Amino acid sequence: MYCGVDEAGRGSVMGPLVVGAVFVESDDALLDIGVKDSKKLTPKKRESMYEQIVSSVPGWSVSIASAADIDELRKTMSLNDIEMRMFCRAVSEHPSETVIADCPDVNETGFTSRFKAALGTGGNVIAKHKADDTYPVVSAASIIAKVTRDRMMEEIRERLGTDVGSGYPSDRHTMGFIERWIEENGKAPEYVRCSWEPVRVMLSRRSNTKISDW
Repeated sequence: MYCGVDEAGRGSVMGPLVVGAVFVESDDALLDIGVKDSKKLTPKKRESMYEQIVSSVPGWSVSIASAADIDELRKTMSLNDIEMRMFCRAVSEHPSETVIADCPDVNETGFTSRFKAALGTGGNVIAKHKADDTYPVVSAASIIAKVTRDRMMEEIRERLGTDVGSGYPSDRHTMGFIERWIEENGKAPEYVRCSWEPVRVMLSRRSNTKISDW
């Protein structure tokens, strides 16, 4: 058995960070499904492939950290450390001789060494950039992570009753929503990572008393 692992939501300012892992004996079923990097698939196609993946592989798992979890953990560790811990948790759900990861670090060799040490199993670890585009099992993991996060973002939209965008800092809908909420309520909305610099700036600006406020 070997597994692939990837994340979705690492750089987002709103919503969870999700790590997905898929366990297989061979790539045959995944190749039949036609998996590829989740970013290259439409939402509808990702949903369809998600259902096919979970019904055809021996095992799969997800590890989820909410915005509040990330804010709390970042008081004592880096985002890289948080993600490493989540990678380890996800790939430990089922036994596997080899773990293939989409490397989130610029240094593939260093990340591979740290990941192997963190797992502590003595198994083989392969961490490569763009692994989600070259290894079918990592492509499948990226789909599991992305669909799980997309579903959670939809739940957030429903709870808040408004379009909050994708949750990423590059999305003007997301940033506009957060800014308006802070201006009106004096605090960040639930599901937002307050430890992220753009949010800290908004909160700081809102807390500063201006002459016009008097």
